[in-house]
Amino acid sequence: MSRVYISIGSNIEAEKHVRLAVTELRRHYGEVMLSSVYESEAVGFEGDNFLNMVAGVDTDEPVQTVSAVLHAIEDRHGRLRNGPRFSARTLDLDLLLYDDLIINQDGLQIPRDEITKNAFVLWPLAELDPGRHHPLNGQSLARLWENYDKSSQALWPVELLFPR
Repeated sequence: MSRVYISIGSNIEAEKHVRLAVTELRRHYGEVMLSSVYESEAVGFEGDNFLNMVAGVDTDEPVQTVSAVLHAIEDRHGRLRNGPRFSARTLDLDLLLYDDLIINQDGLQIPRDEITKNAFVLWPLAELDPGRHHPLNGQSLARLWENYDKSSQALWPVELLFPR
């Protein structure tokens, strides 16, 4: 079994779409570990605030299958792929880590650069698995978050319940 971490983000009917993403991940993978939910301002464009979190799952699926599953979930919930890279999203699911795999091919990058660049990815990921080491730089997620310039992005926890 491989441990996989997935970022979940939305700024269009955000509570609804984040909950739907968790429901779909549970339906497909079974047990899902969930970070807290964080609200952040849009990065790279003017838009509504995002809700973000990270989910962890264990799977026997190959990395390409996990990526395809995430794209299918996004598509089912109205994700448009023909707009600007930085734009509003019904649902944005990114495969952050797949065990300690390092891959950059066919449009798939693991670990994702966003882990070290965006507070809305790093904080919930470090919350879920603080002792895990980043496959490229070897630092623990807790250490990366500790050293992150928290003044660079506004981010705050919010309460969002996920019924079983």
